[in-house]
Amino acid sequence: MSVGNIRNIAFAGQAGAGKTTLIERLLFETKAITHMGEVERGTTVCDYDTQSKQRQHSLNPTLTHLTHNNHQVNMLDTPGMPDFIGRSISVLPAVETLALVVDGLNGSGILTERMLSVASRRNKCRLIVINKIDSEGLQLDKQLKLLQDEFGAEVLPLNLPDESGQGVVDCYFKPDNSAGTWFGSVQEAHDAIVDQVVEVDEELMEIYLEQGQELSPEQLHDPFEKALRSGHLIPVCFVSARTGAGIAELLHIITELMPTPLEGNPPLFLNHDQEVDLVPTEDGHIVAHVFKVEVDPFMGRLAMIRVHQGTIASGSQLYIGDNTKPFKVTHLFQMQGKDRIEIEKAVAGDICAIAKVEELEFDSVLHDCHDEDHFHLKSLELPPPMFSLAIKPTRRGDEQKLSETLRKVTAEDPSLVVTHRVKLNETLLTGVGELHLQAVLDRMEEQFKLVVETSEPSIDYRETITRPAEGHHRHKKQTGGAGQFGEVYLRIRPLPRGEGFRFVDSVVGGAIPGTFIPAVEKGIRQIMEEGAIAGFEMQDIEAEVYDGKQHAVDSKEIAFVAAGRKAFLEAVKAAKPTILEPIVNVTVTVPGDCMGDVSGDIATHRGVITDTRMDGQNNAILSCKSPMSEMRDYSHRLKSLASGEGTFTMELSHFDPVPDAVQQELCKGYEVKELA
Repeated sequence: MSVGNIRNIAFAGQAGAGKTTLIERLLFETKAITHMGEVERGTTVCDYDTQSKQRQHSLNPTLTHLTHNNHQVNMLDTPGMPDFIGRSISVLPAVETLALVVDGLNGSGILTERMLSVASRRNKCRLIVINKIDSEGLQLDKQLKLLQDEFGAEVLPLNLPDESGQGVVDCYFKPDNSAGTWFGSVQEAHDAIVDQVVEVDEELMEIYLEQGQELSPEQLHDPFEKALRSGHLIPVCFVSARTGAGIAELLHIITELMPTPLEGNPPLFLNHDQEVDLVPTEDGHIVAHVFKVEVDPFMGRLAMIRVHQGTIASGSQLYIGDNTKPFKVTHLFQMQGKDRIEIEKAVAGDICAIAKVEELEFDSVLHDCHDEDHFHLKSLELPPPMFSLAIKPTRRGDEQKLSETLRKVTAEDPSLVVTHRVKLNETLLTGVGELHLQAVLDRMEEQFKLVVETSEPSIDYRETITRPAEGHHRHKKQTGGAGQFGEVYLRIRPLPRGEGFRFVDSVVGGAIPGTFIPAVEKGIRQIMEEGAIAGFEMQDIEAEVYDGKQHAVDSKEIAFVAAGRKAFLEAVKAAKPTILEPIVNVTVTVPGDCMGDVSGDIATHRGVITDTRMDGQNNAILSCKSPMSEMRDYSHRLKSLASGEGTFTMELSHFDPVPDAVQQELCKGYEVKELA
């Protein structure tokens, strides 16, 4: 298939809008499949994994393809639930067009709005498909008006539903003014879209406006593509995926009006920091990128690849990024859901898959010349991971299996983050939301046979002191044979925040032999690590050992370790110890009309707002400082406050003392461990 006959299109939209069924219908009508599957029965091409079947919602992007009128159309079904929007955004660099599927009864929804906005910023051509026109109780004219109010005057219909809702009336190619429509006028719709298109072409506008000449679809083709590329036009069409109404017309729109790889806006590649212009021609150097990875416990790794330049064939030698050693392409596949169809080559503009190359990761750039060693795509605007769980394997001995499994699931999902907190001996799994993480955990159990225990992440509290103090302890132990003796005098003082721990040896005259000074320090450091009042690591303390005593026979290392521990504990008790809590910098982005509720919630949870501003899309951006303990359930609170439209990021700022009531609660029941 030549580059000019390829179309790449991702279908996105709110859960329940009918994306999966629409793709199924397109495949069926073009004889790519022999029968229509059903989401409810788990028999569709796109929802082939167990979780999508069980939930009856797509959780992962799925690649399919069809052939129509000598055109190849590569289609990507994407998740519709907000928790999985990162997986939907990740496929955008692989396509020229984003088709937003809208439920004709229930409207667009949050995810549709976010995907339309992201696609605009990525310079993707956009198409709106209003589905379910066969439903009862529809007000399609109001739905179209709402879309135009939300997204602008550039939202214009290419066709209109007929009076019965069983078909559509063309308003662009060959408008039939005599045909009855559910609402609106065919002529008015035709004039509106032609008016919008000619605005991007002055010469054509003169012919159209001043000479009054009727323009053909052929004359309008180039400016139509220009209007799509510039975002000056977002065409709308109507369908029923269930009955097939409008499907033939949608296929015609995709093949005749949606951009080829030669016509669409190319994804932005950078060479180091310099922009790179790639030309989607079949000859020349190969440049491609990985936009999706699947890891199967039995079949291994499968990488979905968009070819941007050149031709990949079986036998091609490709480099991954700046790797010096190439790999050989042994098998190349075209995907139809889970089914792999082996192909000989994939030309520029096409989408294919390569199996069992373990080095291929999400966003990897493939090329066949070292001139492209440092090519990379402009970073995607993935949603920040906001919901964390601490995880550990249920079965002892599965720690290595947990590490390997996490490596596999994060390879598949660019919006999933794993953090190992060494000091807390804790592994955190962080995702976009609770449902996102639950789906990942279910997959780990189902496919990788790994069951984990989950808990809320620990808060990394610290202990410190607030004033100087002194401590003394004489350790004397007689056990019938050789005894233990060591005596230590020390003083402690607080250090500036962030200084950690400092040990000073001021002993003179050999009161404590130099060979035992490290033992004293070891005992103090043990308490610094274990905590003195609540079991949290201590920080920002200087300990100075200035005197002590030894016994010529009974003094040994263990005695001075014990003496150092207890002298330090005595000093800490007198130094007004306090517990520090981590304070995080938080940036919250919400619709402007939610700012008051969000600000109030932050204030009632001990947060302090440091800055507020509006962006260019009527979103409020709030900067604040908050105790990390108050952010544990913030993803839930924000989802409720902003109706699922809010996001936040946070990073550690500093440590501050906790309120007295919190300290009392944290110290309850804690006892320092005695040395064995």
